[in-house]
Amino acid sequence: MTNATFAVVGLIPADMAKTLAFYRRLGLDIPAAADSEPHVEVVLPGGLKLAFDTEATIRSFHPDWTPPTGAGRVGLAFAAPDPAAVDALHADLVAAGYRSELAPFDAFWGMRYAIVHDPDGTGVDLFATLPAG
Repeated sequence: MTNATFAVVGLIPADMAKTLAFYRRLGLDIPAAADSEPHVEVVLPGGLKLAFDTEATIRSFHPDWTPPTGAGRVGLAFAAPDPAAVDALHADLVAAGYRSELAPFDAFWGMRYAIVHDPDGTGVDLFATLPAG
């Protein structure tokens, strides 16, 4: 059996600039010039890539592709340095017009947790470990 290496998570934004603006607010280093590109890759710590492809790019090799309808079944999660940062990130994103699915709360599994949607409706979790005690 040949092994494969998990290397890329791909997103297909309806509006590249709006989607990249959202992920910049979460700390990803994405140049402003990328807003008009058909394909953008961001190398994450550890080497995994987060890729963004326009709908036109996907249709260039998969002409029958259509955007999914309904809620997605994938989520992304961003670790914050501490619980207060979860609250601050959530507040910043909501103030910028992004939709909150879950306001920050202390989860039973020991994390401060919140969920905000990116411009295409993908749930993006924000979390930080709660102090022991």
